[in-house]
Parts: sequence; C-alpha cells; structure tokens
Amino acid sequence: MKKTALVTGASSGIGYALAERLAADNYDLILVARSKEKMDAMKAAWPDLSVKVITKDLSKQGAAKEVYDEVKWAGLVVDLLINNAGFGLVGAFQSLPIEQQSNMIQLNCTALTELTSYFLPDLRSRSGKIMNVASTAAYQPGPFMAVYFASKAYVLSFSEALSEELNGSGVTVTALCPGPTHTQFGAVAHAENIKMFSRTMNVSDVASAAYRALMKGKRVIITGRLNYVGALAAKLLPRAWGAKTVRMVTGSKKTK
Repeated sequence: MKKTALVTGASSGIGYALAERLAADNYDLILVARSKEKMDAMKAAWPDLSVKVITKDLSKQGAAKEVYDEVKWAGLVVDLLINNAGFGLVGAFQSLPIEQQSNMIQLNCTALTELTSYFLPDLRSRSGKIMNVASTAAYQPGPFMAVYFASKAYVLSFSEALSEELNGSGVTVTALCPGPTHTQFGAVAHAENIKMFSRTMNVSDVASAAYRALMKGKRVIITGRLNYVGALAAKLLPRAWGAKTVRMVTGSKKTK
C-alpha cells in the first residue's frame, strides 16, 4: 500500500528538497504552502504520483485546521508529517513589528503544534513518522533574532517530549536542527549580510541527512559537523555566553 506524506513549506528550501526525496521514494504527497504556482509545477513534475496541492498561509489563525479539514474531505490519510514551514526576522525586538513577530510564533510554533495534534490519530493508526524542523538556534538565546530562536527552542523541546510520550506507539518524532542553509530563509529574514549566513550548507545535503534520520526514527538530527560542534558547545557553555556569541554572529550592535 502506498504511503502519503504531508509537507508544509513545500514550495522552496528544505521543504522542497524533502518533497523531492519523498517523491523519489514513491510517496504520494500533500503539499502545503502559499505559492500555488510552484506547487502546481511540482505536481506536474511527478505525474506518476498522487499529489494534492493546498494553498494556505499557516501564519494565519485557523489555517492548520483548514488544512486538516481539506485533507479529510479529500479522503486522504497521512502516514508521514513534515512540519517544515517557518520564517525568521533579524533586528532588535523593539524595532520589529509585533504583528510580524506574532505571525512568526503562529507559524513556527502554533501551526506546527496544531497540525501534529490533528494528524496524530492517523499517524498512530499507521505507525507513522513526524519531522518537525527546528534549528541549531534552538540551543541558545538569540539576541537580534530573539523570537525566532525562542520559537525553535519550543519546536525542539516539544518534539523531544512528544517523542518520549509516543515511545512504543509505533510513531516516531524527529527534530531536524539545521544550521544556516542555502535557502530563501536569509532573504526573508533580511539576514544575508550577517556573519551567521557567511557559510551555509547546501539544501540537498541537509535534506538527505534529514531524510535518513527520519526513516531511522532518530529523535534529533543536527546537520553538518560544525553545526553539531556548535550545538554541543551551546549545551556546555553558560547561556549568557551563548547569547553573547549569537550577538557577535548576527553582526548587530548594542542598542540604547
């Protein structure tokens, strides 16, 4: 019996690369993103698969439930859930519009949590898999990306806790923690010129490592050796030091 995977943020970056890997493994797909044109092109590229396109902005309240309802209306059952959609912003907390930061929390945390809740009964009935895309940002506070770093800390903590809750149920939960990756994230976050993005991993390499970890049911995957070392150092060092280190790599100066 063929399996179905739902991927959010599927039209670009890590989501797109993971959708490609799933298509190569003959998964039917449910693609969720804002860009219908890009997803329609992906669907056309995989004519032998069943691909459902759902155009949705998950940063809007209630959007996750609308996705779930549309999937159920189509009579589809999800075997694999990849909560990839997310974005970040660079800047002092007080200088960034609170509406944008609230949307970030809604997308990075709330929609991810809601989709996991809605689809968990499907996944439990089919010994399914969940991947939540966190970040190496989850391991320390992030001055000048304060809400983004905090949101990814939530994703990692939630994923690890849920993995333990579901231990023995047949459902695995994997938290993907990439470092800076060559995607559109930097442009959206206005982060292309900060030190943090001076070196980025190839998105295909990140997706390949993530996919292997997902299939093995690993609890956490940090992509890239340097990123792994950095995350380990963040665990060992005092959090105040971690915050100062992030401040240096964001290239931001002290605000008054």
